[in-house]
Amino acid sequence: MTVTEAEREPQTQSKRRTWMGEEQPILNLVGEKVALGPHRRDLVPLYTRWMNDFSVTRGLGAPFGPMTREAEEAWFDRMALNQDEPAFLIYEAETLRPIGSTGLHQVNLRHRHAEFGILIGEPECWGRGYGTETTRLMLDFGFHGMGLHNIMLRVYSFNERGLNAYRRAGFHEIGRRREAIWVGGRAWDEVFMDALASEFNSESRIGSFSGQVGEYRV
Repeated sequence: MTVTEAEREPQTQSKRRTWMGEEQPILNLVGEKVALGPHRRDLVPLYTRWMNDFSVTRGLGAPFGPMTREAEEAWFDRMALNQDEPAFLIYEAETLRPIGSTGLHQVNLRHRHAEFGILIGEPECWGRGYGTETTRLMLDFGFHGMGLHNIMLRVYSFNERGLNAYRRAGFHEIGRRREAIWVGGRAWDEVFMDALASEFNSESRIGSFSGQVGEYRV
């Protein structure tokens, strides 16, 4: 029996209500697998759970130890008021389930560069291409939305999944700080990668930019 798109839609809406309540969240950028939107204060308990899963945070370089709700609330307050470093919540596109966080940091508009960061907080979402598409969306946003030219990231050499995702998204390795990171009882390299606007060839999801903050459209 063939299921039509019209028959699928109620199922999708039901999933959206399950994860996000009755209202669909604000979405700034929408891809095939993921969508990006503003962070939400009501999801601080979820962020706190992510930050207390050591399998999630081991690749972040964050202090190894428990994260309190109060500390995560303080992070949210700082992030919410920081207009210079755009940060997004990552949703699974089909269900609108929140699955992670991403952003551009150390933004320098004069020299047109920034540093990229990402966290997929739900381990069952690893290996599905969500990180790769999120990375492409953020490169698109940085290059075509913000006018950046160079975006860099740091990743540890044990994170093969991350390294492969970044390469697929358009990053290239530019160097290593050898055995600079101590994780799991041994030393690992810190890998530096970057991407250039002039080399970025993915289809842009930024339809237009009016020149006013908050008016990026897809």
